[in-house]
Amino acid sequence: MSGNMFELSGKVVLVTGGNGGIGYGMAEALAKAGADVAIWGTNPDKTAAATEKLKALGGKAAGFVCNVADQADVDAKMDATLAEFGRLDGCIANAGVSGRGARSFLEIDHAEWRRVLDVNLDGVFFTYQAALRHMVARSEAGDPGGRLACVSSLASVSGAARSEHYAASKGALNSMTYGLAVEFAKHGITANAILPGWIATDMTENAIGNPKFAQNVGARIPTRRWGEPADFGGVAVYLMSDASVYHTGQLLQVDGGYFRF
Repeated sequence: MSGNMFELSGKVVLVTGGNGGIGYGMAEALAKAGADVAIWGTNPDKTAAATEKLKALGGKAAGFVCNVADQADVDAKMDATLAEFGRLDGCIANAGVSGRGARSFLEIDHAEWRRVLDVNLDGVFFTYQAALRHMVARSEAGDPGGRLACVSSLASVSGAARSEHYAASKGALNSMTYGLAVEFAKHGITANAILPGWIATDMTENAIGNPKFAQNVGARIPTRRWGEPADFGGVAVYLMSDASVYHTGQLLQVDGGYFRF
């Protein structure tokens, strides 16, 4: 263990959906802490641009175009990531989609239900399985340790009316986190979930840009501001570092106090 428990030099971390929003906020902080960073995204141009910005911070970075809802694509891109970096110490499963605006539960058809769960739940399942195969193999070869973190949501622990499919996908991540923390602790692997509140990203632009919504919801945030992607840098570095070696199976809310108001 390094004298600086938050030092990430020599560690390799993957961030899915790391080409923008919360994902990029975490990837940038990880790179600044010394980690080599791989990012996956679905938009080639956006992924390439984010990769160049990470490289400019001085460490090694690589970007891969990947649809996490496609298991074959995930497995192929995990192979490519490992070929590029040689190992994987941490995996942040951040890629996700929204519920496409408020609508009644009675109006959510099966195609929309599956669209959200395919990415938000199955995508994490595929990503984690691919990462864990490598981490467990390393452990069995005498090199234990690994960090898993997924980006859930406050919707998973509150009443998310008119967005039940999104809330269900994120609630399932919380339960998956608990099980993984227990099953893989013997390999030195931790698993935690990050629960963002209202964060100013492309995904929330329409909601936050609605004056009525901004007035009603913004007033409930004790810190009196919307969260920003950079607000997730600290928790990402902590969860991927030696400082969190005994912290597992937990839900970490990053919401400016919104849930407690």
